[in-house]
Amino acid sequence: MTNRSTTSNRLLGGLLAILLLLLTAMMASVLYGLQSFGLRELWLAYSSFDGSNEHLILTRTRVPRTLIAASVGATLAVAGAVMQVLTRNGLASPSIFGINSGASLFVVAALALWGSSLTLSDMVWFALAGAAAAACLVYALGSSGSRMEPSRLALAGASIAAFSASMTSGLILLNKQSLEDALFWMIGSVSGRSMEHLLMVLPYMAVGLLICVLLSRALNVLALGEENAQGLGLRLKHVQWLAAAAVILLAGSAVASAGPIAFVGLIVPHLCRALVGTDHRWLLPYCALAGALLLVCADTLSRLILPGKEVPVGIAMAVIGVPFLIRVARGRRET
Repeated sequence: MTNRSTTSNRLLGGLLAILLLLLTAMMASVLYGLQSFGLRELWLAYSSFDGSNEHLILTRTRVPRTLIAASVGATLAVAGAVMQVLTRNGLASPSIFGINSGASLFVVAALALWGSSLTLSDMVWFALAGAAAAACLVYALGSSGSRMEPSRLALAGASIAAFSASMTSGLILLNKQSLEDALFWMIGSVSGRSMEHLLMVLPYMAVGLLICVLLSRALNVLALGEENAQGLGLRLKHVQWLAAAAVILLAGSAVASAGPIAFVGLIVPHLCRALVGTDHRWLLPYCALAGALLLVCADTLSRLILPGKEVPVGIAMAVIGVPFLIRVARGRRET
């Protein structure tokens, strides 16, 4: 009992430490960029509402951007952690398994067909539909009978991701009028977004996260393997379908608000698993906070890399994520 209490206190302390780092990073994200501000300007922006340039930048650009980055990072990290146990594949994530690309393809197709008449609500629904379609295709191609095969799922996911990316590029070339809007969905960025974007997807993110939290104990059992899970009385298909629905909600809402940002769902679960182990009751909260911290930091640094210019956070995450993917793949091969 004492050892369990000590472990819980240590894990709780680590969670609070990451939360403190996240709040610090979010404050830095709001204050620093192409134009930097102090705490006094931030206070005045929210207390006076004077319509000044500082007020507009802080309230309509920096704060929404930071909140969206934190929300997207949290949802993608949790989605990646759930996918890795669901598919029994350490390389699983919404980007590598084509779910982000599928959501992006549907949004770009909608932009090509309806253009500026498309509302934010419409984009959310198209992103969710694309995520669901990609997930179903990956499952159909990567499963053997009623069982999911990790290697076949990885191959199917990579194929769907490549196909979706190619189709998205083709749609942009055929409909150049939607190039600027569509390009956003290919690169991934949290710039130029408003609080309306976040509020539109927040309910879907919240439902997806809630499902994952409620499934945390079942995910611990599922991690033992399908046969062992069934032997322990787990309603396997029920848990798998609920987990898949949560991943679709999380990935689809993330793409709807920020485009297909890659590698967050791959990097964060591995790092958090090294810190807290495989108990999803702790792993999922750690992933949520660490994913938010990673994307907020990446977005802040992307504004400071090139003087006078901003690098989309999707590109910054690719630079970070590719070496990590190679390291994980090599580690799996060695084992």
